[in-house]
Amino acid sequence: MSVQPDSAPKPRRIFVLLPLLLFLGLAAVFFAQLISGRDISAVPSALIGQPAPQTSLPPLEGSNLPGLESADFAGKVTLVNVWASWCAPCRQEHPLLYELSRDQRFTIAGLNYKDRPENARRFLGELGNPYKAIGVDDAGRAAINWGVYGVPETFLVGKDGKIAYKHVGPLSPESIAGEVMPQIEKALAAQ
Repeated sequence: MSVQPDSAPKPRRIFVLLPLLLFLGLAAVFFAQLISGRDISAVPSALIGQPAPQTSLPPLEGSNLPGLESADFAGKVTLVNVWASWCAPCRQEHPLLYELSRDQRFTIAGLNYKDRPENARRFLGELGNPYKAIGVDDAGRAAINWGVYGVPETFLVGKDGKIAYKHVGPLSPESIAGEVMPQIEKALAAQ
């Protein structure tokens, strides 16, 4: 008697190969995303093109500045910078914000996130104050409404009161020249 080889694959072999094939497929997708050249630090915001969230935050004690009110955005271009004294990247970007504040065509407002007033005032005393208004967000509720992932983040609100741009992470000279200022110019030119 001769024994004929079984030409049909055994179901057991398929189940052994299935996890390997699944792993290789996922690895290929992840590798393609990695080499796509896309900026992985760019976090999209569902708020782009939407009205800025209704915000009414009290002023920073002892700053002699008004709090943050979304009604104040109407008719002007405003950069809203979310910051905290305990945030090392906020300290890194602060001199750049101070430089930007010299441009009188737009306003910079601060949203002070989960910070102690004395620490926030000390931070501004050491590094200067680029803000025309500072709202204190003790509980972090306003930051949630703005869709903040972490500090620092900067939002551009156009004359129409809508969010035109969002920058996640600390501003750099490159991001200001390549992204922020072009967006500000575009917002300033809008009717």
